[in-house]
Amino acid sequence: MLISHGTIAQVDVAEIAYNKEVRQRKEIEEAVAKDEMQLSALRKQRDEVHEELQQARQKMAALELQISDSDQILKDIKAKLPEAYSHLDSIRGEHDLSQQERVHQKKEEATTSTRGAEHFSEFSLSELEQATENFHEASKIGEGGYGCVYKGTLRHTTVAIKRLNPQGMQRTAEFRREIDVLSRVRHPNLVTLIGACPEARALVYEYLPSGSLEDHLTRKLTWQVRIRIAAEICSALVFLHSRKPLSVVHGDLKPVNILLDSNFVSKISDLGMYRLLVRSIGSSTLYHCMHLRKRTFAYMDPELLSSGEITAKSDVYSLGVILLQLLTGRPAFGVSKAVKEALDMKCLERVLDASAGDWPYVQAEKLAKLGLKCCDMNRRNRPDAKEAWKMLQPLMKSISFARLSPSSIMLAPEYSSGIPSYFICPIFKESRIARQTVAIEHHPYKQNSLTENHGRNPIFIRDRNTQIRAAHLLSQASKSADDTR
Repeated sequence: MLISHGTIAQVDVAEIAYNKEVRQRKEIEEAVAKDEMQLSALRKQRDEVHEELQQARQKMAALELQISDSDQILKDIKAKLPEAYSHLDSIRGEHDLSQQERVHQKKEEATTSTRGAEHFSEFSLSELEQATENFHEASKIGEGGYGCVYKGTLRHTTVAIKRLNPQGMQRTAEFRREIDVLSRVRHPNLVTLIGACPEARALVYEYLPSGSLEDHLTRKLTWQVRIRIAAEICSALVFLHSRKPLSVVHGDLKPVNILLDSNFVSKISDLGMYRLLVRSIGSSTLYHCMHLRKRTFAYMDPELLSSGEITAKSDVYSLGVILLQLLTGRPAFGVSKAVKEALDMKCLERVLDASAGDWPYVQAEKLAKLGLKCCDMNRRNRPDAKEAWKMLQPLMKSISFARLSPSSIMLAPEYSSGIPSYFICPIFKESRIARQTVAIEHHPYKQNSLTENHGRNPIFIRDRNTQIRAAHLLSQASKSADDTR
């Protein structure tokens, strides 16, 4: 079949038109796809901007809240400023007052140091040898890890002379410095250090005739005397632990180191022995423990044995064991366990020392609980000496004889030093007797002592009113003499 040229031409024109249309369609589709991509990108950007806007609004709200809080805080601070200024002025006033008190305390310490020097004597080796018959065995009244104790007579007065072991001893200069510190530590319930002999490495103490508490624990001591002894020991510890600028730790508190005078007033001895013996070797535990008897470990703080660190709470632990012994009369080992079991079973009366008489159950229970608290294995759970003293004060009110005054916790003045009269200047001695006479009502055992010396004491006058007036006049005259000097 024949196709005309016109038909072919039409087909070519249609093909060209078709191809053109295809190209246009493709370009349009491409443009639409591109527009869709751009639109998608714009939508994404819109969403991102919207999210950022939301976050910005949230931050703005938070900032507005912070500004509001800051404004409130600022208002509160402004309101508290006057009170803060007032408090600051109060602190400044207290600081100034404490500064004045420190200055006053330093002056008092200087005065106490001077008084201690007046009442402290240094003896020669020949004097001690003569007093003890050349340290004869017959004069020996005690022996321990620190050295031997001899009874002797110095300047017509009976004294106790402790000659320290030479092992671990300090040089003479260090020994003198330690003695200088110990000579100033004076309290009615501390054995008075009268003097020393650096040449012999010896200390001279007042002599107490009734022996140690250990000698009497198994004998008849009434429950009233036991409570008084407990309070006296605690009183001395409060004084030692409260000393400024540095407290004093005994470190070896036990019944054998608690001596009794003729009126059964207790006094702690061996104060500062570990300081005199161990400083040169740098350990307060090594030398100390090597020379202790086995029974002594029952009084030692368990944390001291494990760590070697001695603190005021170490003395409190020893006090706790002693309190339980005063209560039960039992040996130190196992006494805390026995008392705790008795308390838990509510049968405390089974472990009480019957030789002390009929213990009031309430007082006995309080003393038992205090003793157990003091000898807690963890030193952080123990009370300090002041807290123990507060617990003992109510018990003191239950006994019939003279109560222990809280003032005895403080430093004892020179007239309470307990130094024999032969070692004191006559002027100071008369002043001391006068002051003791004025205080006769507060210390009944001193009244007995004055009565015993009736006829030998020039100040004792038969009429009581005249006696007090004479004592007052002599005290005033002595004070005037002191001021004049």
